[in-house]
Amino acid sequence: MRTPFVVGNWKLHKNVAEAQALVTELKNQLGAIRDVAVGVAPPFTALWPVARRLEDSHLVLAAQDCFWEEKGAWTGEVAPTMLADVGCTWTLVGHSERRTHFGETDATVGKKVAAALKAGLGVIACVGETEAQRDANQTFAVVDAHLDGALAGGAPPLDRFVIAYEPVWAIGTGRTATPAQAQEVHAHIRGRLRERLGDAAAAAIRIQYGGSVKAANAETLMRQPDIDGALVGGASLDAAEFVAIVKAARPRPA
Repeated sequence: MRTPFVVGNWKLHKNVAEAQALVTELKNQLGAIRDVAVGVAPPFTALWPVARRLEDSHLVLAAQDCFWEEKGAWTGEVAPTMLADVGCTWTLVGHSERRTHFGETDATVGKKVAAALKAGLGVIACVGETEAQRDANQTFAVVDAHLDGALAGGAPPLDRFVIAYEPVWAIGTGRTATPAQAQEVHAHIRGRLRERLGDAAAAAIRIQYGGSVKAANAETLMRQPDIDGALVGGASLDAAEFVAIVKAARPRPA
C-alpha cells in the first residue's frame, strides 16, 4: 500500500508571518491524520521559520527547487545541503514553471535529482505536457522524456522519490484533467517505471497529480488506482481547501 502524499506548493506567496500563520493552522487541523503524508513548500525566505514551526509536527518541509552543486560561484542558487541544513527533507525538481520560465531541461533536472538525493533529501520530480503537446498526441513521449531525465542518475531510493504528473495546461488555469485522463497518464508512468526499474519499484513509487487540484475535485481524482496524492498549487494557500484535499486523499477501506 502506497501512503498518499499531498504537498502544497506555495510558489511566490507568503511572507514569513503569513507562512507561519498558515502552517500553524495546518498543524492544528491535520495533527490527527496519519494515513496521509503531508508537506508544504514555502518560498526560500520562509523555509527556516516554517521549519521551526513544524518541529513538533508530522508535516514535512519541501523546497520549491534546488541547484546541482554543493558550493561555488553560483550566485543566486541554493544547494540541497543548504536546504537540508534549514530543515527541508524534500524538494521539488523540474516544475513546469521552472522549465517554461527559467530554462530548466531534462538534463538539468537529472543533475538536480541526483544532487538532492545525495544530500539526503527526498525528490518530487515533476513531469507533464503542454496543451499543444497533448493536442499533437505527444503526451506519453513528453512524459517519458521528462521521466528519463529525472532517472538519469540511476535507480533512486524508493521512499525518497516521487513523481508529480502536472499537465501544464491545467496548472493555474482552473481546467483540470478528468479523473480518466489523469489515471491514463499515471498508469503509463507506472508502466514506464516498470520498464526502467522493475515491478517492485514501479509498485512502490508514488505518483502525485497536480493541476488545479481543489477540494471540489480532489476526491474523484484521489480514487484513481495510480494516483497517490497531489501536488497542490493555489488551493494550498487556503487552509480549509488544503485540509479538505488531504482528507480526500485518505485511503478508503477495500
